[in-house]
Amino acid sequence: MKATELRNKSNDELKQELLDLLKAQFSLRMQKGTQQLSNTSQLSKVRRDIARVRTVIRERV
Repeated sequence: MKATELRNKSNDELKQELLDLLKAQFSLRMQKGTQQLSNTSQLSKVRRDIARVRTVIRERV
């Protein structure tokens, strides 16, 4: 996900996107803990997306 795409979304859409990403991160952490996660690079991608969403939210305040 790119920052330009995020800037085109409304605040409510950004908050929903953040919730979805946090749920995905939790799910990936649980999979990693139970040795079921095969692609560990997904964790860092989700973390970066969360940071992007939070940055765009902070820019608007």
